[in-house]
Amino acid sequence: MTSNLITYELHGAVAVIGLNRPDKRNAINDDVVHQLRDAVVRGGEEADAGVIFGHGVNFSAGLDLAQLLKRMESPPPRKKTDHAWHTVFDIIARGPIPFVAALHGAVVGGGLELAAATHIRVADRTAFFGLPEGQRGIFVGGGGSVRVQRIVGYSVMADMMLTGRILSVDEAEKLNIVRYVVDEGQALTKAKELAARIAQNTPLTNWQITNVLPRISDLSHDDGLFMEYINTSMQRPPESAQRLRDFVEKRATPLQAPHKKPERRR
Repeated sequence: MTSNLITYELHGAVAVIGLNRPDKRNAINDDVVHQLRDAVVRGGEEADAGVIFGHGVNFSAGLDLAQLLKRMESPPPRKKTDHAWHTVFDIIARGPIPFVAALHGAVVGGGLELAAATHIRVADRTAFFGLPEGQRGIFVGGGGSVRVQRIVGYSVMADMMLTGRILSVDEAEKLNIVRYVVDEGQALTKAKELAARIAQNTPLTNWQITNVLPRISDLSHDDGLFMEYINTSMQRPPESAQRLRDFVEKRATPLQAPHKKPERRR
């Protein structure tokens, strides 16, 4: 499926979703949000993992400020409605499947908020990160006050918003904004590779990791342990028993330590 502003492809068990507004640096407007929601819901139904990336030279430069300005200069709506950004980003963050973000170029404002809604973030060397809302006279509105702040902490987020500071990909890696850094042009390939690996897990385990684990983080110590107990006591699908049987009977691939880089001689 290809829509005007969002592309969707199914690669095996992986839904690959692209922001397709490259002439506007993939700025996010209402139409993008609505089409993204449709694609994410479809991915949750058809796939076991998803990838979100941006067409062109940027992931996303954030909110479409021209549309925001037009809205600010128009009469306010008679009734309050649900915040569409919060709705779709929550479907990504706590929906039925995990998502991997492939980041390059600008990952700014609402683009960073979208990336923060995914579960694993891969960035290439061209990626840079910012929250320029403070310089635009606005505030974050795509869940960044919750998700970005929980990733980097108040001090870092306040610095980014108050000063307009732009983070390099190396700085973003140190702050846990991204987990993988790859060469230019390789983010999407790496994200697809990770998503394909994630899709091999049982759907129940993936759901617990993406839905239960972050909620446990919000609980007290005792309540968190109780929530863990409830989940480990749940009835497991037959596939789980088979996977354990394969491991016990040595049919599963054994775990291996990552390859060490050769030491440099002084």
